[in-house]
Amino acid sequence: MNDIITTMFNKKFMEELFKSQELYSKKALRTVFDRLAHASIMRLNQASMDKLYDLMTMAFKYQVLLCPRPKDILLVTFNHMDAIKEFIRDSPSILNQVDETFRQLIEMYSCLPAGEFQLIRQTLLIFFQDMHIRVSIFLKDKVQNSNGRFVLPTSGHVPWGTEVPGLIRMFGYSGEEIKRIEFLSGGNYTTPLREGSFDLYGDRVIKLGTNMYSVSRTVETHMSGTSKTSSSHTKENTAPNPLAKEELNLLARLMGGLEVKKSSGECDFRLNLFSSDEEEKCAELNRPSELSYQVINIQATKDQQRNDELARIMKEFKEEEKPTLHTSKGDDLLAMMDGL
Repeated sequence: MNDIITTMFNKKFMEELFKSQELYSKKALRTVFDRLAHASIMRLNQASMDKLYDLMTMAFKYQVLLCPRPKDILLVTFNHMDAIKEFIRDSPSILNQVDETFRQLIEMYSCLPAGEFQLIRQTLLIFFQDMHIRVSIFLKDKVQNSNGRFVLPTSGHVPWGTEVPGLIRMFGYSGEEIKRIEFLSGGNYTTPLREGSFDLYGDRVIKLGTNMYSVSRTVETHMSGTSKTSSSHTKENTAPNPLAKEELNLLARLMGGLEVKKSSGECDFRLNLFSSDEEEKCAELNRPSELSYQVINIQATKDQQRNDELARIMKEFKEEEKPTLHTSKGDDLLAMMDGL
């Protein structure tokens, strides 16, 4: 870890990162990630590296997506920095490198207005918007759906400086409050006790950016009152794609010319993607009902006129049987070797 952190917080590398520039491409980010991961004696194969990269990107996307307010992205980053400092607390030289980067973050970003942080947050979410990789820990905690999309909370702390939803105030021309209307917010919201610290040391309050695998970790997504909504979204997302259905129908029409006379008792053509029928039945029984897809039947012999036309065309391609000629034993041997 010391080797990786030393490389990560190298002075020249940090100077390059803090320059005003366009957002890195996904390919460039992956290249930097690979080089940082291999900065030590640790070596990962391609499959392990892919999983590590996917976990890193989806975890960060989750943290940015669930920030109560745009400025909290900085608190998430500070949680990352605090965790890194714990790894190197016994290495003063490396700790000085991290603290120097910490000070640059505070100096550059702590004074930005809310609009700038919103632009940063929006840019990051656009970068990650096409990534919907399922992560086991998120699926287990029910903060991610089976399609890879995250579940937004309907309860919890509201952003610092805002009020709990449920009250509408109306003001007159003179600025005086003239009417109040209460409504049900649909969630259990609370006001945070204090704002997170933006100093070098302090309580960040927000838990996003801390260790996801710690025993005391609490998931900041509350599912109460949203099971019905989540179920409806799941059913909507798992509906058959109309375009895919049309493509299958086209395939069925193209295959329609191949008419095979079935013997008595012979069953229809059946495609099985499992190694055995028993494995398919077991998977069907264990699959959740809300994830079951509708079965699309392909009527391959529906258009009889087109079937006859395709059959006629195929008949023209058939070669006429040539009469068997008397050949020598040598020719038979060569023909047999050609067939091997």
